[in-house]
Amino acid sequence: MKSRLLCLLGPTAVGKTEIAIQLTQRLNAEIVSVDSRQIYRQMDIGTAKPTSDEQQAARHHLIDCIDISQPFSVADYQSLVDTAIADIQNRGKQVLLVGGAGLYFRAVVDGLFEGPDADTALRERLEQEAAQHGVNVLHERLRACDPASAERIHPNNVVRVIRALEVYELTGTPMSEHQQQWHRENQRYPFTAFCLTMPRALLYQRIEQRVDVMLANGLIAEVESLLAAGYARDSAALRSFGYKELIAYLDGEWTYLEAVEQLKRNTRRFAKRQLTWFRKDTRIDWVDRNATPDIVAYLLGKIEGMS
Repeated sequence: MKSRLLCLLGPTAVGKTEIAIQLTQRLNAEIVSVDSRQIYRQMDIGTAKPTSDEQQAARHHLIDCIDISQPFSVADYQSLVDTAIADIQNRGKQVLLVGGAGLYFRAVVDGLFEGPDADTALRERLEQEAAQHGVNVLHERLRACDPASAERIHPNNVVRVIRALEVYELTGTPMSEHQQQWHRENQRYPFTAFCLTMPRALLYQRIEQRVDVMLANGLIAEVESLLAAGYARDSAALRSFGYKELIAYLDGEWTYLEAVEQLKRNTRRFAKRQLTWFRKDTRIDWVDRNATPDIVAYLLGKIEGMS
């Protein structure tokens, strides 16, 4: 039987990294990142990647693995994460999954919904529609036929919007319904999962403070360096929040203040989607960080009680 995974989940800016590092030191554990953006090299400030000091304090896996221009899917992540988990467990260490990417977490513990094979003609038609009329038109169409998927998928994530529409058109069933049928039927690893939370107003305040710190630490210079290196503005990585807003500013589409406000708003919305995703999984134990004075001791107590 596979060893039990420990998982520390939660929305952006809730403070997962600090707590995770303390847990690794008490549990002889290594961290496996459950993040869809920290896996890219050179995207450091905008993804709130653990600092070099933090990475020295605890070994991290699945950070800085791929180039921004490299195609990367959830299936690719699943393959990398299985290798990392096997490596950690073979060395007698505890695996601690840490992050906020709900789909990536599900890929680890439950596997992937494969769905129908891609239909090249259909996909090309949808891509042309997105190019001509904007992805928001496709996102609204998705909202009409599969509101659950539309809620989870950001309108700017063209690849996932098109895939969800493709699944619906090919099967006549929303992708979210397919995923509900697939979810948990063949759990891949035993696990114990905690999701950190705090009052929404406090979380949003922390998000806005984090954005201010990122900007002070050189986020604009990071974006400029990525563009100067020739990375495409429409790559999946650079379409993510923290980068697309500042690219719009550098391109003259928004003022600096408009870009910052959009970045803060998009980050708040992202955190809300993360919480919505995790709330649907009844296997996750929720922990209010703000109401738990010594959260590391609390988590250790809960872990010991489950062993």
